Amino acid sequence: MTYIKRLFDQKLLNWKMEPRRKPLLVRGARQVGKSTAIRELGKSFRYFAEVNLEKQPDLKKLFTQNIDVKGTCEKLSVALQVPIIPGETLLFIDEIQVSQDAILSLRYFKEDYPELHVVAAGSLLEFALEELPSFAVGRIRSLYMYPFSFDEFLLAQGLDLTVDYKKKNVAGEPLEDKIHKDLIEQLRSFYLVGGMPAAVIEWIETRNYLDVAKVHNDILSTYLDDFSKYKKRISPVLLRQVFRSVALQVGQKFVCSQVDREVKSTVIKEALRLLSLAGLITPVIHTNANGLPLGAEENNSYVKYLFFDVGVMQTMLGIPATEILLTDDIGFVNKGGLSEMFAGLEMQKYNDCFTKSEMYYWQNIGKDSLAEVDYVMARRGKVLPIEVKANTQGSMQSLWMFMRKHNLHNAIRVSLENFGHILYTDRYGENAERNIDILPLYALSNLEESE
Repeated sequence: MTYIKRLFDQKLLNWKMEPRRKPLLVRGARQVGKSTAIRELGKSFRYFAEVNLEKQPDLKKLFTQNIDVKGTCEKLSVALQVPIIPGETLLFIDEIQVSQDAILSLRYFKEDYPELHVVAAGSLLEFALEELPSFAVGRIRSLYMYPFSFDEFLLAQGLDLTVDYKKKNVAGEPLEDKIHKDLIEQLRSFYLVGGMPAAVIEWIETRNYLDVAKVHNDILSTYLDDFSKYKKRISPVLLRQVFRSVALQVGQKFVCSQVDREVKSTVIKEALRLLSLAGLITPVIHTNANGLPLGAEENNSYVKYLFFDVGVMQTMLGIPATEILLTDDIGFVNKGGLSEMFAGLEMQKYNDCFTKSEMYYWQNIGKDSLAEVDYVMARRGKVLPIEVKANTQGSMQSLWMFMRKHNLHNAIRVSLENFGHILYTDRYGENAERNIDILPLYALSNLEESE
């Protein structure tokens, strides 16, 4: 099968060339392409040695906390019939989560064999890491991987020139109308296909949304089967309920009672925590956002959640393709919640992949106002509010209120509009100038470019 290039590939190549690199632990949800990307990296080495601790359990005993890494590599070389030579071989330890000793032994590759390139990955790895008494901080580097971004979806179709042209537009000048409309049509497709590699490949090969939905259902079956592995004290049935409820409540403050009024909120919150560990949902936490860091004023009583993939969610909820394809503007569910989720996932994918994303939003908690800003982020040492609109219409009263309250001069509006900006003199805020950059939903990667 032809490998579809990922933007993640360059991160792996950069790691390969680092003179003082550490063993790399690739983290992310199941089936986002971790192992495939690492095998592709292996092609840039003379030799590639892959160990799968789930499929080759006899090799687990070679990884101990007091490991002699050079001696272990000699034994692995014989067992795999692959030379393991520093600078020439990539050693890939897959499904490392089945052995805590193997995870802990990674530190010794940095200490005793730093010249050897070592990468590890695994399914439900976060659960294994959580149970470790200590993790080799400073000796192992983590790299987080997610499903395809919208740019990667375009690149997979050979639209490299479109991506490059779009990303150059950082000054707010509108794109040509045809290019803008073509990108919106691609966005419609992405809302149905999503970014899971298997679904993207199916779309490229068949251009059939029904076939893509079958792939989504296979992925969902795998995840649902995993629920029995999470924790004995959480019912897999409840995990399924919470998982589905996250999809139904996208774009809203999560309400535990909407899952099951008979189940205690503490139990539902534990289910949410486990789903977050598995990479299937991402919390977006309320912050007062009076300054940086945003996490200093977070309020965990107000949390929204992002479902891991927009296409899989559409299939799980049974949203017909006509909701997306045949409406004048994209047929969003939950009053624009789908677009809000798409924007959050995009920002997560374009964030620094060496740290786990922390996402925040702002809500005026006062009883006399329902004002809310979809996302707030740190940008050039300041707070940057981001408002998402499902279509080209919608007021920005919440955004104006937030900017006035926090004395901010810059913000971003994300919608189906073309690139542009709004310059506004706020007569209620001492005539302060407010600048709103308008960013199309398909161009969220431009945030990274303008950093």
